[in-house]
Amino acid sequence: MTKEYVGYRNIAMVISVFMLLLAVLRLPYGYYVFLRWAVSATALFSAWVAYECKRKFWVFVMGGIAILFNPIIPIHLLKGTWIAIDFIVAVVLLASIFGIKPEGKP
Repeated sequence: MTKEYVGYRNIAMVISVFMLLLAVLRLPYGYYVFLRWAVSATALFSAWVAYECKRKFWVFVMGGIAILFNPIIPIHLLKGTWIAIDFIVAVVLLASIFGIKPEGKP
């Protein structure tokens, strides 16, 4: 796994975190559909990077996030529930920036 892929993943993570925190506002429905696509794609890419870095725990965490936010078969929850989930997932994505690194790297 090259540093380049990890760097791209980190950029995608920061963008997704920003989008998740922005989702607290009252926005058009299209934004939330786009959010699902963006977070799901970021989580899948991150799961692949975690797999390549031999970080099994993070593979499962990112896979779970990808399933939760998947836009193909959406999970419908109340707005208040999504606000809590968005905040928790934002924190997890930020933590993954420090948790998913190539093996043997500090």
